[in-house]
Amino acid sequence: MQSLDFELNGDPTQAPQMAKYMKNQFPFLGLKTPERKTQTKPLLKASRGEDLPTIRVWIDALYQRDAREYQYVAIDLALDHIKRWHFSDMQAFRQLVVQKSWWDTVDAWRKVFADYVKLHPDQKLAVFNLFFDQPNFWLRRIGINLQLLEKETLDTNEFFIQKAIGWSLRQYSKFDPDWVRTFIVVHALSPLAIREGSKYL
Repeated sequence: MQSLDFELNGDPTQAPQMAKYMKNQFPFLGLKTPERKTQTKPLLKASRGEDLPTIRVWIDALYQRDAREYQYVAIDLALDHIKRWHFSDMQAFRQLVVQKSWWDTVDAWRKVFADYVKLHPDQKLAVFNLFFDQPNFWLRRIGINLQLLEKETLDTNEFFIQKAIGWSLRQYSKFDPDWVRTFIVVHALSPLAIREGSKYL
């Protein structure tokens, strides 16, 4: 199987509701996550016998398709091979983050980068630097979430991490205040981070 031969079979009756949930930014096939993952299994299995350049081509090709579910499949494929990637692949994947960008794919890509950092802690700073102080706010969104990963999983100075999280949230609140409000409620941040992040709310 090749990615160009891979086709998902969705439920057209579900597609309008799924598209509406995403503010009609993208067309959908009408395929919910559990069924999408079931249909994707043969592609993932076939990919495990391929070299990394081929898998990258598959990911790029899937990502360019119109239906939103194919972007999800491309990210699933990236995650399935997380132990095989190199930093150059992370640089390439960053370019996909800014294509067809919306919160669903951006947050899914964040898991790819976070899992890579967990496997390669020596490359932590290099990965973080792909996202900090970027003009594209979707990239900055990943940077914010990676800072939270830093707080939760790595041995760091709590004060400076919380300060950095708060500062990043404050900057991001200029573009998406509702997301920042939700982030503050959902995550166990320190009073310092909340104070910094809430300044413009």
